[in-house]
Amino acid sequence: MIPFYAVFDPTYILVIVGLLISMAASAFVNSTFKKYDKIQSRNNITGTKAAQFILEKEHINNVGVQQIAGDLTDNYNSNTKLLSLSEATAQSTSVAAIGVAAHECGHAVQDHTGYSPLKIRAAIVPVANFGSALSFPIILVGVLLSWNQTLINIGILAFSLALLFQLVTLPVEFNASRRALKILSDGNILTEEEVPMARKVLFAAALTYVAAALATFLQLLRLIILFGGNNRRD
Repeated sequence: MIPFYAVFDPTYILVIVGLLISMAASAFVNSTFKKYDKIQSRNNITGTKAAQFILEKEHINNVGVQQIAGDLTDNYNSNTKLLSLSEATAQSTSVAAIGVAAHECGHAVQDHTGYSPLKIRAAIVPVANFGSALSFPIILVGVLLSWNQTLINIGILAFSLALLFQLVTLPVEFNASRRALKILSDGNILTEEEVPMARKVLFAAALTYVAAALATFLQLLRLIILFGGNNRRD
């Protein structure tokens, strides 16, 4: 039987803090995007056209650009070589949309140039997903089996893979934004006055990844406090 303290305990504050951080980061990126989505670029280029222009300029000929449903669902898939832009980005000529499109192109450039952290992140994805899915069941089984510390530690280690993925993701995302801003600063897509606006959008987006890493760390810390070491309470 799971001890009462493991269900109702003060460490829930860590989960709540992580949730609040994630919510704040999400609200910030949404408000920032909406602010600069109202500012149309002087060159009147859509997110799709900007992405195609950047890929051509970087001599990347094996990546396709497609539109997908949703808002801020933009992504680049290195396996399929597809750069997917959300409806809010693909057909918009706003500074925000072009910034986001350029960021995803930054990932395509990373893939094209063999950027090591991107390769590492891709390799970690299946392991991290596997660890995240099984960590809590393993910990639960360990508790039910008379507090089997070995199983519990394996579960905690499995969950830590999710944090590892988040940490590897940070340099990948920040590097993609740096590449995007460098490309946009040449003036062919955004003007000199518009680039700082795109920088603010990308910075806000980057904070969501920082928030995700902090939230995952706080969850891991809670697991360690509750179940790590010799924390069995009879």
